[in-house]
Amino acid sequence: MRIAYLDTIAGISGDMALGAFLDAGVSLDNLIGELAKLRLGGFELTAQHIERNSISAIKADVVISEAPKYHRHLADIHAIIDKSDLGASIKERAKKIFSEVAIAEARVHNSTIEKIHFHEVGAIDSLVDIVGTAICLEELKIDRVYSSPVKLGSGGTVNTRHGPMPVPTPATLEILKGYPVVLTDIPFELTTPTGAAIIKALSSGTLSTEQISVERIGYGSGSRDIPQIPNLLRLVVGEYQSSFDRDSVVSIETNVDDMNPEILPYVVEKLLNAGALDAYMTPVVMKKGRPGILLTVLTEETKMDAMLALLFRETTTLGVRIHRLERRKLPRGQRRLDTSLGPVMAKAVVIDGQEILVPEFEECKRLAKEKSLPLREIYRILESEFRQ
Repeated sequence: MRIAYLDTIAGISGDMALGAFLDAGVSLDNLIGELAKLRLGGFELTAQHIERNSISAIKADVVISEAPKYHRHLADIHAIIDKSDLGASIKERAKKIFSEVAIAEARVHNSTIEKIHFHEVGAIDSLVDIVGTAICLEELKIDRVYSSPVKLGSGGTVNTRHGPMPVPTPATLEILKGYPVVLTDIPFELTTPTGAAIIKALSSGTLSTEQISVERIGYGSGSRDIPQIPNLLRLVVGEYQSSFDRDSVVSIETNVDDMNPEILPYVVEKLLNAGALDAYMTPVVMKKGRPGILLTVLTEETKMDAMLALLFRETTTLGVRIHRLERRKLPRGQRRLDTSLGPVMAKAVVIDGQEILVPEFEECKRLAKEKSLPLREIYRILESEFRQ
């Protein structure tokens, strides 16, 4: 699997990301040519080699010749991207990054993603940074993005169109909720909302001891000299040598001992229908020897609020415990197969490079009803044919 690893030596911003990709071998001419498909105009993308702490890097800059005279909403930005001639995966990645910014800005300003309008992030330079990053990932044929824990400054302020903001800015912190960060004592904005959104939207998590076969390295430079550290973002492109997929999930758990137990299976069903990755009940003995149920929900970070709302509405719980976890899992998917019982959807799992097909319960249940056969016989037939 070909990966891009973003090492946030001094945080990350949009222009640092572009600089790192260009230093790793992305063609500036090709990048400019792809960006022209946005049909934006009013900007020029430049890149120059500089040194930070005796390390050669590229400083990318978006030079604005004509700034837009109005604010853009998320729908406006999506429309610009959708109407372009860019590839589908580039569009998808770029819109995913902008959506992360919109969600964070809406929470910070107590608004909605439909109403929020972009200032710095909606400007042409951030459109170029975000869409340009998506273009670079496509040119380097990156399958997956990872990063180090994200470096953040603290103790300083940064000027925005809303006035002075503390470092890290509220939007940057909101975007990175649930993602590993390092809070430094450097009083500068190391990570911008654009940089934070690039990592939050695209990264599959952090790496520590995994084996990577390094192919390319690129350094993107920030704008200022920082006494404490080199103001650089390092990009490592290579092959990730692992047979496991990985992601991050949120575990929500609560103890319940004062409600009708007949209701709990209904709650589990509603949680799963609402998009929980899993929901299950464990019998426990609580204080004073009372029997109770430990209700656990596994969910993606983006669906956590919906799960919490459902738990508080449907159960008697007054509070929950939240844990953020890393998962390792086997690569999996679905395949449609022709069998003696007819077309069947099977779960495809890859173990040590070998694909193993597993019957899906709902498919077996459907066939048992259609064929008037015992469920165990359906399993036996399918497992035998799958092995062949």
